[in-house]
Amino acid sequence: MSLDPVQVTMRKSIAMGTSVVASSNGDSKGLWEGKEEFDQENLGLTTKPQLVANQRRVRKVDGGIFFPKPVNAVTIAVSSRVLFRTETEQKVYEQKGVEEYLQYQVEHENQPFLPGPAFSFVKALEEVNNRLRELYPESEELFDIVLVTYNHAAVGVRLINTINHHNLFIERFCMTGGSSPIGYLKAWHTNLYLSADAGKVREALSEGIAAATMFMSDKLTEVSQTQLRVAFDGDAVLFSDESERIFKTRGLDGFFQHERDNEDVLLDHGPLKNFLASLGKLQQKFYAKGHRLDCPIRTYLVTARSAASSGIRALKTLRAWGLETDEALFLAGAPKGPMLEKIRPHIYFDDQMFHVEGAAEMGTVAAHVPYGIAQKQQQESR
Repeated sequence: MSLDPVQVTMRKSIAMGTSVVASSNGDSKGLWEGKEEFDQENLGLTTKPQLVANQRRVRKVDGGIFFPKPVNAVTIAVSSRVLFRTETEQKVYEQKGVEEYLQYQVEHENQPFLPGPAFSFVKALEEVNNRLRELYPESEELFDIVLVTYNHAAVGVRLINTINHHNLFIERFCMTGGSSPIGYLKAWHTNLYLSADAGKVREALSEGIAAATMFMSDKLTEVSQTQLRVAFDGDAVLFSDESERIFKTRGLDGFFQHERDNEDVLLDHGPLKNFLASLGKLQQKFYAKGHRLDCPIRTYLVTARSAASSGIRALKTLRAWGLETDEALFLAGAPKGPMLEKIRPHIYFDDQMFHVEGAAEMGTVAAHVPYGIAQKQQQESR
């Protein structure tokens, strides 16, 4: 049974100058390791959530609980290892084997897991759903969260107890008992898959599913509880890696010339383009009700491109696709971390580990999209 470790960003650099390393889920201490209680301050939430009776049942309609059909919803599949922290359990698995691991989970099924790097993102999705239900009580166009885990079904009781403890609304589970979840992701019409297992993320991307590997910094900035904020890199994330390939082979001057020559030629789509489109579709529902200025979803393009020399092609491509981001930051090669610290997104997507590390150092929950030419170069440098 393959159990994917949550990867934790550490302050100290390791060999070859990289500051993001894969945790052994027990060999090094993570942000919440050893803490007995839910540490609200380190979770990155601005205020403590108030538990309300039956708050989890926000989708009640006449006749029972309302669940959207996967084909109509924006389905977010989240690994249990990025939604929750399971370092202690991983130690048991690695040191004592699967049978004692399963027994340990059963014996501790009333002890909830602590929040992981995707927790604040999921809470923000649920807040958007609450707003959508107020405006469109019967609509199935909303976020639907599926918990995906390699765990055996015997661990399900503890996961359910944890979800109830943290007041999450997650009713759809996929417990594969060590098998690959990719086939199930396709059946769920998954719009985004978040995991700590880089191999499974690459497998999902190869099947056309938007996916990213999540990371946790050793500090977290506060994030909004009333507005979902999602930040994207441009090339090899929203767009293809075409321009990045030009830059790698022809240098900066060649890249600028290529962009000028192809200003009116649309960039091809990247792996997360359709996820941005899904967010935009939900945004339009708020705009239609007069909530553009106070929309609970806000998107950002944060790119190393320069505005005048190469930014216009990116903006023209988004416009031709019928998409937009609320904000666009063209940094001309400047570090992204400080800008992301100001944005305070619930999640930031980038194809280069250098930028993921910079974001994490500033307290941003960053996710790596292993797509494009940058991945080959990163592997060769190791």
